[in-house]
Amino acid sequence: MSSSKMKFYTIKEKMFATPLIYVLLLLLTDSVFSKSVELTFELPDSAEECFYQDIEKDISASLEYQVITGGQYDVDVKIEGPNKQIIYQQQKMQYDSHQFTAQYTGVYKVCFSNEFSTFSHKLVYMELNVGPELPLPGVGDHATVLTQLETSAEEIHSALNRIIDHQTHHRLREAQGRKRAEDLNERVFWWSIGETLAIFCVTFAQVMILKNFFSDRPSLYK
Repeated sequence: MSSSKMKFYTIKEKMFATPLIYVLLLLLTDSVFSKSVELTFELPDSAEECFYQDIEKDISASLEYQVITGGQYDVDVKIEGPNKQIIYQQQKMQYDSHQFTAQYTGVYKVCFSNEFSTFSHKLVYMELNVGPELPLPGVGDHATVLTQLETSAEEIHSALNRIIDHQTHHRLREAQGRKRAEDLNERVFWWSIGETLAIFCVTFAQVMILKNFFSDRPSLYK
């Protein structure tokens, strides 16, 4: 919209635009200070990938992961504390989630292992959340009752977080289903080629055998 048209805003339109900009700024600021780590990475065969995170004592953290593609869709997972204590350990898991509270301040290690597989690569999704979710800036910092704008901002923030979680899980399931369909299609393709070659070989063998039956052979006794 050009600047000349912006001069004709009514007072009601200006009052509506200002809260909307305020809500968007709150949501963007909250996403910047979020302590959530979410990524998708490739795990080669016979390899191990580890991630490190500083966590203070008595702070809760949660790990969620899922194998999207590769082999039997399974990996070995381990969470290790700064004192080498094993907090969580599972073998050949397709997906799982685990929540824990840090007993010591230090660096915590999350490892995904594919060492049991000798030829299949894995595509793994993980999400690590540390500490409680940060409130929206300016909301909850005062003792007075929340205004209608602040309440609406909190509700929009919660709804957007739920939407993001649902979209993430739907994308993971869609990617996993698409990969399974592609693998099935490839297997059917090569099986069809094998069956076609087998039919040609059997047909050629039958023709040669029948031709041999009706061919003239020279007599051994004259």
